[in-house]
Amino acid sequence: MNAVKGLQTGTAPIEGADLYYEIAGKGPSLVLAHAGFVDRRMWDDQFLVFAQHYRVVRYDRRGFGNSKLTPGPFSHRRDLYQLLKFLGIEKAHLLGCSMGGQAIIDFALEHPDMTTSLVLVSSTLGGYQLPGNIPKPLQELGAALKAQDLNRAAELAVRIWIDGPRRTPDQVDARVRERGREMSLTALPSAFVEEKPLKPSAFERMHELAAPALVIVGEWDDASIATISELLTTRIEGARKVIISGAAHLPNMEKPEEFNHEVLAFLQPLLM
Repeated sequence: MNAVKGLQTGTAPIEGADLYYEIAGKGPSLVLAHAGFVDRRMWDDQFLVFAQHYRVVRYDRRGFGNSKLTPGPFSHRRDLYQLLKFLGIEKAHLLGCSMGGQAIIDFALEHPDMTTSLVLVSSTLGGYQLPGNIPKPLQELGAALKAQDLNRAAELAVRIWIDGPRRTPDQVDARVRERGREMSLTALPSAFVEEKPLKPSAFERMHELAAPALVIVGEWDDASIATISELLTTRIEGARKVIISGAAHLPNMEKPEEFNHEVLAFLQPLLM
């Protein structure tokens, strides 16, 4: 990656943390926020492709990848705001996956003037309560983390989010599984750290989101993510939904060409 012409890397001092970031390309700003069990590398198949059209920023959220978790209260939406201020970005297209999607939704509610558009991939949603008890696979993942068995936890994370609930490991690209497992080994200790919640929650305020929005969900993802994607599509005025077939929670890694086509087709008419 360091050999890429024009690539910028650095760390932004953000209220007690140093957020690692990478920037490539020229044009309107496009910020990529990763899911909660991986890091910025989940965007390897998007970063330079999108940089042909945009100034693309991808970063490790606090506690992930090259960004360390530091003691004290924080929120990922606040970190994103501080990062954009540090980089001199006044307005950006925002693309987030899973917990990264939740972070950019919260950011957009607090800073609509800085949000050009939203691409919400397999997004979670602040304030949305899952029905019933915690699913058994997540309980097992929590137990593995409590026992500090990161190898076990990483394999469970891959089964939950990359394989999905309706596929077996042999039905999924082994290279994607291994990439996810490698990132999970360092990401999972920070995956369930509590942040200061947005109040009122995004679940109560979805109707306030005014930026153009694209909602992307994988065919084989968990039913709860399908439910959230439908909520986002129906409650954000003008939002459009795309289902990526043959993919689960990280459709950009499993089906990068289709994913990139859909995102660029959405973004290009919005060029600033």
